[in-house]
Amino acid sequence: MLLIPKTVFAAYCTHLKTRNIPQNRFAEYQKWLRYYLDFCDKFPLPASNSERVRLFCEKLKDKKQSESNREQAAIAVSLYLEMLRLKSVTKTAETAVPVDSAPLPAGEKSVGEITQISGNVAYNPYLPENVSEQVAANAPPIPESTQDSYYVSDNVPRYASSATRRSQFMQAGYQEKSTSPDWDKALEAMTEEIKVRHYSRKTLQTYALWSRNFQRFLKDKPPHELTTADVKEYLTFLAVKCEVAASTQNQAFNSLLFFFRHGLKREFGELRDVPRAKKSLYIPVVLSREEIDAILEELSYPYNLVVKMLFGCGLRLFESLQLRVRDFNFDAGVLTIHGKGKKDRTVPLPGSIISELKAQIRVVAELHDQDLAAGYDGVFLDDAVEKKYPDAPKEFIHQWFFPMKYLTAAENGERRRYHLHESDFQEALYYAVRKAKIPKKVTSHIFRHSFATHLLQAGYDIRVIQNLLGHSSLKTTMIYTHCVPVRTVKEPKSPLDF
Repeated sequence: MLLIPKTVFAAYCTHLKTRNIPQNRFAEYQKWLRYYLDFCDKFPLPASNSERVRLFCEKLKDKKQSESNREQAAIAVSLYLEMLRLKSVTKTAETAVPVDSAPLPAGEKSVGEITQISGNVAYNPYLPENVSEQVAANAPPIPESTQDSYYVSDNVPRYASSATRRSQFMQAGYQEKSTSPDWDKALEAMTEEIKVRHYSRKTLQTYALWSRNFQRFLKDKPPHELTTADVKEYLTFLAVKCEVAASTQNQAFNSLLFFFRHGLKREFGELRDVPRAKKSLYIPVVLSREEIDAILEELSYPYNLVVKMLFGCGLRLFESLQLRVRDFNFDAGVLTIHGKGKKDRTVPLPGSIISELKAQIRVVAELHDQDLAAGYDGVFLDDAVEKKYPDAPKEFIHQWFFPMKYLTAAENGERRRYHLHESDFQEALYYAVRKAKIPKKVTSHIFRHSFATHLLQAGYDIRVIQNLLGHSSLKTTMIYTHCVPVRTVKEPKSPLDF
């Protein structure tokens, strides 16, 4: 939860007093202001204050706040915004302090973490543009019991949150070093082979993880002494002692197979005695349109828009979160998806959410202008695109469609913009499903299953759905025929428009 800086807290108290707000209501108004600033801190929002207040009140409604509480919150925020428009106050920059400040209390975040930087002065777009020293000096005394709860010192660290967040876009996990140089060398060789093949970062991270677990299981046994018996012993350990799922066991097997062939540069050996888990016939869980609508009602911005993209376009979670501005073609009504295995495809944009998508583009544009003014280093790009086009990371077309609120400190010290992290969305989805009382195990991939199944129910051809999902084999798409009979419709359409 955000902490209100002392000058802002004092100025707000003074403004409440001038507007004849009863003293016993101050604590409640300060609470709603704190909630509002925290809401603005979490998500990229439109520049319009009225739109921000509307979204904030919708969020309170989602949290089951009463109508009277929502009205009080709207009044508290409106008084805060009114305070911002006062002409008699001076720039916040005049009262800002240097960057090297004391750390904040554990578990707390400062409002100043969302800042635009101009020289050595930290400027916060969500705080008053003008806070007068005179107003702060004439403010009523702040009770000692509430000082630590409502404000912190103005000594706010510049990009305090992002400075401690390492880049998850570049990090894959294979950089870890161990006590065995031979194992490190073998892992580096495997990493080079994965990069040459342009496999995804998640593939690299997964293979490196299983190789390290295998190393720890064998207690740093020299790599040149490894045999298939060691692999069999490890897979048996996973199945019997750890009781892992069949898919996990097969993932470990494939990782070690690649490690042997490309890390150790030798054949795996006789595979006959190595245990392989039997694949089960998986019938996907599918949500009805009513269940999807119920989940959407419990999700706030921007997570509700992510779900609409997952279900409306049949995207995988990473495909949705890694969308960029350039991928949207509103004139043709299509979305270009850079899918699994470097395979691109196009799907129709759901007509019912075109206005929401364009509004999100405007939000990204406003955030991009703020980033350029702050002198950020751009977004993360794949491969060597930045080397060929040095200005590409700062171009608008390359910006994330679902940007993260904070900038990220890359390994080289640059401040980059990362997309919305999958863990944030998964957490929001988890609680939304619980609130909606959905009696099914709902994950982000369920919306992709629902996309295909709803198209089948509408009579679309199985091969059309195969192309929309980006499946290489029709056999993969045929799993959805277990749910509904197949009829033929040639022209694709988003199920969100049904």
